[in-house]
Amino acid sequence: MAEFGSGGGTGGGGLPSSPGPVQGKVAFKAGDGEGGGGGGGRSRFDSAGSRVSNGDCAQPGAGGEPGSAPPASPESSSKERGFSTSQQREGKPGIPRRSSIIKDGTKQKRERKKTVSFSSMPTEKKISSASDCINAMVEGSELKKVRSNSRVYHRYFLLDADMQSLRWEPSKKDSEKAKIDIKSIKEVRTGKNTDIFRSNGIYDQISEDCAFSIIYGENYESLDLVANSADIANIWVTGLRYLISYGKHTLDMLGTTQDNMRTSWLSQMFSESDVDNLGHIPLCNAVQFIKDLNPGLKTNKIELKFKELHRSREKAGTEVTKEEFIEVFHELCTRPEIYFLLVQFSSNKEFLDTKDLMMFLEAEQGMAQVTEEISLDIIQKYEPAKEGQEKGCLSIDGFTNYLTSPDCHIFDPEHKKVCQDMKQPLSHYFINSSHNTYLIEDQFRGPSDITGYIRALKMGCRSVELDVWDGPDNEPVIYTGHTMTSQIVFRSVIDIINKYAFFASEYPLILCLENHCSIKQQKVMVQHMKKILGDKLHTQSPNIEESYLPSPESLKGKILIKAKKLSANCSGLEGDVTDEDEGAEMSQRVAKEGVEQQNSMTGKRFQLCKDLSELVSICKSVQFKEFQVSFQLQKYWEVCSFNEVLASKYANENPGDFVNYNKRFLARVFPSPMRIDSSNMNPQDFWKCGCQIVAMNFQTPGLMMDLNIGWFRQNGNCGYVLRPAIMREEVSFFSANTKDTVPGVSPQLLHIKIISGQNFPKPKGSGAKGDVVDPYVYVEIHGIPADCAEQRTKTMHQNGDNPIFDESFEFQINLPELAMVRFVVLDDDYIGDEFIGQYTIPFECLQTGYRHVPLQSLTGESLAHASLFVHVAITNRRGGGKPHKRGLSVRKGKKSREYASMRTLWIKTIDEVFKNALQPIRDATDLRENMQ
Repeated sequence: MAEFGSGGGTGGGGLPSSPGPVQGKVAFKAGDGEGGGGGGGRSRFDSAGSRVSNGDCAQPGAGGEPGSAPPASPESSSKERGFSTSQQREGKPGIPRRSSIIKDGTKQKRERKKTVSFSSMPTEKKISSASDCINAMVEGSELKKVRSNSRVYHRYFLLDADMQSLRWEPSKKDSEKAKIDIKSIKEVRTGKNTDIFRSNGIYDQISEDCAFSIIYGENYESLDLVANSADIANIWVTGLRYLISYGKHTLDMLGTTQDNMRTSWLSQMFSESDVDNLGHIPLCNAVQFIKDLNPGLKTNKIELKFKELHRSREKAGTEVTKEEFIEVFHELCTRPEIYFLLVQFSSNKEFLDTKDLMMFLEAEQGMAQVTEEISLDIIQKYEPAKEGQEKGCLSIDGFTNYLTSPDCHIFDPEHKKVCQDMKQPLSHYFINSSHNTYLIEDQFRGPSDITGYIRALKMGCRSVELDVWDGPDNEPVIYTGHTMTSQIVFRSVIDIINKYAFFASEYPLILCLENHCSIKQQKVMVQHMKKILGDKLHTQSPNIEESYLPSPESLKGKILIKAKKLSANCSGLEGDVTDEDEGAEMSQRVAKEGVEQQNSMTGKRFQLCKDLSELVSICKSVQFKEFQVSFQLQKYWEVCSFNEVLASKYANENPGDFVNYNKRFLARVFPSPMRIDSSNMNPQDFWKCGCQIVAMNFQTPGLMMDLNIGWFRQNGNCGYVLRPAIMREEVSFFSANTKDTVPGVSPQLLHIKIISGQNFPKPKGSGAKGDVVDPYVYVEIHGIPADCAEQRTKTMHQNGDNPIFDESFEFQINLPELAMVRFVVLDDDYIGDEFIGQYTIPFECLQTGYRHVPLQSLTGESLAHASLFVHVAITNRRGGGKPHKRGLSVRKGKKSREYASMRTLWIKTIDEVFKNALQPIRDATDLRENMQ
C-alpha cells in the first residue's frame, strides 16, 4: 500500500528518477504487538505515527520540454510488519515490539525480512573539502529542474572546466543559452524558498534538504533544483557559494587557507612519528597513528585504504609517506555531513572563526549569552592544530571533536544531578522499583543471588523486594515460593542492602517485605534488621493529623519497611493478618471468573510478630477494595499492591479515579506471576495513571527496561522522578487514556532529523555474515496514548561505518512531562539477530541543536564509539517556543494574536454592559497565551 505524500518524514532524496520503479513512501501497517511475556499482551498500535518513511514521493506527470520524464506509475511494493496476536489478553495500547529487541529465549528463528529502500549514490566519493565539491560539479550530476504548474524536468547539470558557467542538458534551447554565467549568480538559496517552489503543486512531495535555488541575472530569476539526495544538494550549494565569492580563483584560495592549516598539523604529527627523518614510516605505525586520532575506525579498514592507495600507484612495500598519510587521513577522518555544516556557518571558509562559532552556538545549539571568550575556550579545548588555536580558528577536525564531545551530547547535563523539587510528598514521585530483586534469571527455576540486589541498588533502584520464608538452622531465607528457584540467606541480603542502600542515591529505600515465616523466624528477621540496619530504619509512627506522606528530602538516608502491620488495638505479642503471597494470590484469582469475585476475595491469614509489625511505619500493606472506599477510609500511610492484570483493568476502566487515588496514596504494581520467563510489563501503562512503584524485573533486558532506565535518568538517577503537576494537584483532572491534547498543557512539536550514524557494530547475536551491516533507524515516542508513535528511516546498504540517512520526522507531544524518545538501530539484512543499539531519553532531557546520541547494547552497556548524529528542534504547536528549545531549521513566523470580539445587538443598554467585558477578555487571552 504505497502512499504518495509527506507522511510525516522526509526521505533522503527529492523527487525520484524516471524511468524505472517509482520511489514511494511505503506505509507499514503496524500489527498486533506481542506482550513480552505471559499475561502481558499488546494491542494493535493505533497511531498516525506508525507510518514508515522509506524513500520519497512519486513524481506527478511532467511534460512540455523534450526529454522530460513521463508520468510515473506507482510500482512500489507494500509490506506489513507482523506481530504476534497470541498474547492480547490485556489489551494494553502502545508500540508493537520487535521480538529481537525483547529477548525471550524461546524465539523461533524468523524468516529473514527484506525492506524496500532506495539509494541514490551507492559508490559516491567522500567529500572533505570545497575543492572536492568543485570537482564533483565539473563531473556533473542529475538534478530535477522544477517549473511552475507542477512541471519537473530531469537534466544533467555540470560546471564548465574553466569554472565560468553552469550548463545543463538535454535542452531544446541552443547550447549557449542552456547555461548560466557564474558571475551573474546573485545568491544560492537552500530549501523550498522561492515563488516557484511555493506555488508548485508538488511542494509537499519535495524534500526540504534536497531543494535549492540559484538566483541570477539583473531580473533576479530563479533556477529551482532538486537533488537526488541531501549530499548532492550540499555539494552544489557549497561549490556555487565558493565560486560566487572567489570566482576563478576559488581553487587558488582553497590551497592557501585552512587546507594548509590542516596539512601543516598532519605534517607536524607525521614528522614527530618519523624520528629518523626517513620521509616514511612503517604501515603499522601509520595505521595506529590514524586510529589514535580517530578511535572509532577499524584497523583493517585503515590498512585496506593504504593498500588500495599503494596498488593504485603500483607501489611495492609497506612504507607510508607523508603525502600518503595525509591523503588517507583526509579520506577516512572527514565526515561530509559535518563539513557541510561547517561551511554553512563559516561564510565560505574552510574553518570557523570566533564569530562564526558564536552564531552556531546561539542559533543552533541554543546557548544563551555566548561571548567570544566562550568561543575561544571551545577552540582551545577541541582544535588539534596549534596554528588554529593561536589564530582562533576551528578546523573541520576541531569542529568534529567538539560535536562528538560530551558538550554536544543529546542528554541535558542539568539532569545529571538532582534537579527537581524533593520536598513534595512521597506519593508525588515515580519511584524506581525492582521485582523479585534476588533473581538473576527467570522466576520459576532461575538462581537467586545477592548480586541481584547489588545491581539494582547501583542502578538507582529505591524499592527492592524480599520474599522471606523459613530456612534451615533457624535462619530465614529468600526465594520465590512455590517454585524451584534457589535460596539465599536473609541475613546476607540485609548485609548487602546495608552496604549498597545509598550507593547511588541518598533518598529513602523501600524494602518490600513479603513475609511467610513462622513467629520464631520472624523474630530472627527483626534481630538481623535492627542489628545491621540500626538507625537507618525509619520506625517513627505516622502523624495522624497530616494528610500526606513525608518528602524524600525529609527521609534522606532512611530505609522504610513495606509490610503487613498489626492493628493498633492488638495488645498481644502477635496477631493474625492477611497473607500477601503474590504468586498464590494470582493462582487463586485466575481460578475465579468474575472481577468482582477477585476484588472481594479474602486471602489466607497468618500470624505476625509484634516486633516485626513495629518496624513498619509509613508503608503499611493493605488490600485494595475499590476507589470510593479508599477515598473515604484509606489512611495516607497505607499502601496497596496491584497485580498488573488488575491494574490494567483499573487503568482502562477507571483512569480518572486511578490518577486521583495516586495523588495521595502509594500504589505498587507488580508483574503477573504468569510471566514465568520474568519478562517485563510496560511501565508507561501504569506511570500514565500516576502509579509510583512499578516493579520491574531488572534481570530481563529489552524495551521495557530501556524505558525504565531512561526514565529515571532525568533527576540525577536518584530513583525519584517528580510526577507532572496535572497528576499532583487536587483540583486538576487527568484521564490516562486521553487520545487528544491535555487541558492546560501546551502541545510541543518535536522535529528530529537523523543525519548519520557512526561505527555501528554487527548485531551481537547475528550469524556469520562478516562485519557488514545494513542499518536503519527507528525513532519511537512513548508516553500517553495520544503521543505514542514511531517513524523509520530508509536502509543504508552495507555501511555501518558512517551511513548518511538525512531524514526528518515530526511528532506532536501532548504531555511532554510523561514522554520519552527512543532511538533504535537495526540491521535490515540480519541472520539470527537484528538489534544493533538503542538509546532512550526523557523528552524533558533533550538538548536541541546538532547532537550525538550514544548507543547502548541490549543490556544497557555503552557501545564504544557507536552513535547517531541528529538535529533536534522543539516548538509549540503555535510556532513559538523557548529560545533554547529552538533551531534555525524550524524557525517559524509568529502568528498574530487573536482576540474574542463582541457582536453588536443595537440594543443600547445591553451593548453598554457587554462593552465593559472586552478588555478583561483581552487580558485573559494575553495571560493564557503568555503562560503557554
